[in-house]
Amino acid sequence: MFTNLVTQMAQSHANNPLPTPQQKHAYVQDMFDAIAPRYDLLNSVLSMRLHHAWRDATVKALALTNGSSALDICTGTGDLAFALSGACGPAGVVDASDFSEGMLSIARTKITPRGGAPVTFQQADAQKLPYAGNTYDAVTVAFGMRNVADITAGITEMVRVAKPGGRVAILEFNQPTKAWFRVLYRFYSFHILPVIGGLISGRKSAYAYLPASVDAWPDRETLTAHLQTAGCKSVSVTDFLFGAVALHIGVKR
Repeated sequence: MFTNLVTQMAQSHANNPLPTPQQKHAYVQDMFDAIAPRYDLLNSVLSMRLHHAWRDATVKALALTNGSSALDICTGTGDLAFALSGACGPAGVVDASDFSEGMLSIARTKITPRGGAPVTFQQADAQKLPYAGNTYDAVTVAFGMRNVADITAGITEMVRVAKPGGRVAILEFNQPTKAWFRVLYRFYSFHILPVIGGLISGRKSAYAYLPASVDAWPDRETLTAHLQTAGCKSVSVTDFLFGAVALHIGVKR
């Protein structure tokens, strides 16, 4: 019964428009510039503040210490970058990049955690990162890689700039593993989330794009294979919220 409901809902939204790979970069950049002023509020409302716990769990899994170096790409307004800052300590280095200057302008107004590493923000394309190879103990992305036009290029760049033995972490929405929750999740994503997101942000299309982009995101096994092909070993996967969010961590060879 649940499986049939999921299939019917997937088919009813199969025609949900997504930009083509050629259009995606400009489309997503414009979208995030537009919703930047309400982005933090929307994240808290739409995730019921769970996104803070997911980011904290990501940082904890990386086992960073004072003096560690980290890079957060597709950083948005910098929440994960600041969490990494606290873990890397005053002797650490934290860089963060995003291709939306609207998002970065808000990130730069936030205060570095006491005792944390300074965070340096830079506008950059995740497919062509302006950082040297073999540089960081940890390279992360939270809820941003699915917005990159070429996911393979983005993951390859993450691995390139990580040190050998460094960790590459991808925290992203995924398809729930429990059938009963998948029904509720899809109903919320396609029917509730766009309405609330549109009311708060004034841009309903951005929050119709979100569930469609999650549908197009690789499953756990495919993403694991992407990380391995890019140069990672020992890829682990941790699920949150019945699998609606998944954390992949690979260790660079």
